[in-house]
Amino acid sequence: MRVPSITSMTSTDTAAGRPPYTGEVAPGGAPDVRELPGLTITKVAVDPKMSNNAYLLRCTATGSQVLVDAAAEPERLLPLIGENGLDAVVTTHQHWDHHRALADVVRATGAATFVGAADADAVTEQTGVPVSRRLQHGDVLHVGKLDLGVIALAGHTPGSVALVYDDRSGTPHLWTGDSLFPGGVGSTFGDADAFAMLVDEVENKVFGTLPDSTWFYPGHGNDSTLGAERPHLAEWRARGW
Repeated sequence: MRVPSITSMTSTDTAAGRPPYTGEVAPGGAPDVRELPGLTITKVAVDPKMSNNAYLLRCTATGSQVLVDAAAEPERLLPLIGENGLDAVVTTHQHWDHHRALADVVRATGAATFVGAADADAVTEQTGVPVSRRLQHGDVLHVGKLDLGVIALAGHTPGSVALVYDDRSGTPHLWTGDSLFPGGVGSTFGDADAFAMLVDEVENKVFGTLPDSTWFYPGHGNDSTLGAERPHLAEWRARGW
């Protein structure tokens, strides 16, 4: 098993004959696949009730693979992983619907497990899976020849994290878990202080550092770009959810 190392600190589909990537997936339906230079992104939705997204990221140069959120249905996730194996699972946050397949996927693949530091104990308590590495803001996961930057986004949960891939030949790509969706930030369940924290974190660490062209992939539902959402930041803050 290749364990990704860590240091602290709109592209088009190029596959011949493959339909253009839309990011529109449904539980029980086919995955959607996006080919970037050096990176293949496979998005799949699992669980008809929660409709969680899981993302398999593959370095095309080396075959190294990382799964973002082993949310549910290992019988669907494991065939996507295939014979190349899995280096790691990154769990974006501690909520139960984002790690129900974690134990089965780790058992089958021997993958390392990465979780935001403040959520790591909760994930282990809920799944029985030890955390290999507690992620901090500014960490970088080296997956084959690819680098995935870690952005800590407290608010939805204390230890929520996003991952960013800077495609130097195109635009950045960002996996946001439940911290950012088309139309707003994630729920803070009526906690006004947590909401203010999350909006601040997203505005400063995401919108404040990444360009409008950044394509983002949330934990549920369709994708969007930062440019499409940026004009609504003040509206989100004013409405309080």
